[in-house]
Amino acid sequence: MVDSWVNSAERIGADLHVELSGPGGRRAALIRALREAVRGGRLPPGTRLPPYRSLAADLGVARNTVADAYAELVAEGWLTARQGSGTRVADRTEPLRPAERTPVKAPPRARGPRHDLRQGTPDASSFPRAAWLASYRRALQQAPNEVFGPGDPAGRRELRKALTEYLARARGVRTEPSRIVICSGFAHALRLLFGPGSGLPRGPLAVEAYGLDFHRGLLAAAGVRTTPLPLDADGARVERLDRERGVLLTPAHQFPTGGPLHASRRTAVIDWARARGGVLLEDDYDGEFRYDRKPVGAVQGLDPERVIYLGSVSKSLSPALRLGWMVLPERYVDGVLAAKGEREAWASTLDQLSLADLIASGAYDRHVRRMRQRYRARRDRLVEALSAQAPHVEVTGVAAGLHAVLRLPPGTERSALKAAAWQGVALDGLAAFRHPATDMAPQDGLVVGYATPPEHAYAAALDALCRILPPPDGRRGPAPG
Repeated sequence: MVDSWVNSAERIGADLHVELSGPGGRRAALIRALREAVRGGRLPPGTRLPPYRSLAADLGVARNTVADAYAELVAEGWLTARQGSGTRVADRTEPLRPAERTPVKAPPRARGPRHDLRQGTPDASSFPRAAWLASYRRALQQAPNEVFGPGDPAGRRELRKALTEYLARARGVRTEPSRIVICSGFAHALRLLFGPGSGLPRGPLAVEAYGLDFHRGLLAAAGVRTTPLPLDADGARVERLDRERGVLLTPAHQFPTGGPLHASRRTAVIDWARARGGVLLEDDYDGEFRYDRKPVGAVQGLDPERVIYLGSVSKSLSPALRLGWMVLPERYVDGVLAAKGEREAWASTLDQLSLADLIASGAYDRHVRRMRQRYRARRDRLVEALSAQAPHVEVTGVAAGLHAVLRLPPGTERSALKAAAWQGVALDGLAAFRHPATDMAPQDGLVVGYATPPEHAYAAALDALCRILPPPDGRRGPAPG
């Protein structure tokens, strides 16, 4: 007969599972089980065992049976027993026999790049830990009990109210809390908007000729066909909009090429949406970071009923927080909430309350201003390094955001990326963002994220970047190796 038991005595604060089996009665079986647990490493040295009374009650055996087993193992050196300390596994135990050793293979260590200049992430070391902790504590202390129950799919009203005020002040967004739905980021927003029942008009969606392939993949998975709009110095050529029912743009800072959508095109796309009965999806992914020009407000302010405004804290704070928002025309709110479900299953309620406090206390604004100064200084250092070491390389898209585009001579992007890989420099080429169906001429270039490296590693990253750039004539010898 085999007895399996789990001890959950409160005094030891841990559960213990052994099996009593074999000849010799309960005492002998318990001694064998404990001996094997120690020998096999399940009970490491110093582990406190259950009091014998508790263990006897869990096993359904006499107390003397457990007391005698403990005494036997103490005499053998497996356990120690001291007044006030209880019975514990001895520090010196019989070593594992070779046949019993189970080799544990250490997981391979992921080797990252020596210099990370990939776009899309802020400086992780700059996360405002003290301010976030203070907001988290206040939010936790002041949270009503219902916070710890099922969440509202729209998100916490405290955060939606704080965002209503902040977005109106900082981005010119016109809305109210009832028209904001909290999500876990831009990708989550796309899944909700183009999922079943959201109410968005069906049909082709126009997108910019250069953008994130990941987003195009999400749309394709949802059955949405995308048609590319060419780009020029004034942004997306919205006059090419035709029979699409919607358009996805980055009007404040085109990603990745840089630059805002021209004022005339901002009004033109709104006119198109009104005439067509369509909708503009406005991706304001880094709207807080402007350096050399007056901040460009959100297009949403021109017509809140024709624009879905999308934002997150991925650039301003950290992508690890998984907090974003959709500012919706009123007619889409119910459908998006239905698509999301009855309970909040994505964004942590406590994180939502913490962000609401961070915004309301002014700490969020202070952090953004501090990071704006830091990123501008990094941008300036990038431009200065290129001016000194590679003056033939044109730098664009640097008036805002967290990345720059380095224009390269035709036909040199691929070789530059190979050289970057050899030097341990992680970055992206423009070709990775080009829509496969666009008729726009290919452009050679590198997309450099100057916000990503920690401060102490930035100078070395710039030196490595300059080493991998093609010379003025565009010719380069073969990469080493």
